[in-house]
Amino acid sequence: MKPLIGITIDSQGQPDNERTLGKLSLNWNYAEVIAQAGGLPMLIPPSADMEEVARRIDGWLIPGGADIDAARFGEPNHPKADLQDPSRFEAEERLYRSLDPDTPVLGICYGCQFLNIVRGGSLIQHLPDEVGHERHTGGTVEELALTGGKLAAIAPKATGRSYHHQAVGRVGAGLEVTAKAEDGTVEALEASDRPWMLAVQWHPERSLDDPLNKRLFEEFVAAARRYREAKG
Repeated sequence: MKPLIGITIDSQGQPDNERTLGKLSLNWNYAEVIAQAGGLPMLIPPSADMEEVARRIDGWLIPGGADIDAARFGEPNHPKADLQDPSRFEAEERLYRSLDPDTPVLGICYGCQFLNIVRGGSLIQHLPDEVGHERHTGGTVEELALTGGKLAAIAPKATGRSYHHQAVGRVGAGLEVTAKAEDGTVEALEASDRPWMLAVQWHPERSLDDPLNKRLFEEFVAAARRYREAKG
């Protein structure tokens, strides 16, 4: 059987909207790339029972999103912050706390930042203030220096499209930096205390012309398949 890959999705609560109460959304290409890699994508809304979800999934993909409230790492929000509905972070935090540590996890963009924050790290809230340019936004194709871990085992170098104005600041506990952009911006993290937890700041699902990005999803789904077989 195909491994079941849970994908947490964007939420926008609208309690005053009697017709819908809000909206849930996910870009098509996240589910598509998981299916192409041999996984069975399952979309997870914030209202799901995360303890039950944690027991059922074989892997967790944390996709991109808006900005996380800086109160999560003890800072006021930058004026440029475009905040994510808090229901998503709260739900993902419940899933993270419930998850078997052996479950493979792949974070993308917001997902990279989420994993860093939930492990006690912080963010650079507006990169242009630090690096003096805006090349990380708008789909810029960046050259990425891979410095170790699973990424470097897949390929010696990579390119990826970036759509972010925030990035990893203080690195969270048990995380190692395994890729950087030319200006030193952290572009990938891997957990040293889990068998398969990897997070990238760029968007590999939008960068499939580089073989590394396609391989990344294949390796993730393969890890989820092994996990499924191991747990019976």
